[in-house]
Amino acid sequence: MKKWRCPPASSWNVEFQYVCFNDECPYYINGWEWMKEKYNHNVSYRYRINPFNNESGPLPVCLTGYSIIESFKAFLDQTGN
Repeated sequence: MKKWRCPPASSWNVEFQYVCFNDECPYYINGWEWMKEKYNHNVSYRYRINPFNNESGPLPVCLTGYSIIESFKAFLDQTGN
């Protein structure tokens, strides 16, 4: 788990969280197929923990070209939230 600075416009209202950036993590790997099956989008997610309240959950990831962009907005847009 690595310290990750939250985007200023996020709704988490905390400065940082801890995120798993291991590209071989099953949570991340299996997320690609799950999101494709459920939402028909080429996105996945990484595991994150908010150290201020111990909340954990997904941090959305989308693939753009050859770079991976951590993007919470893309996930919210596609799920209608």
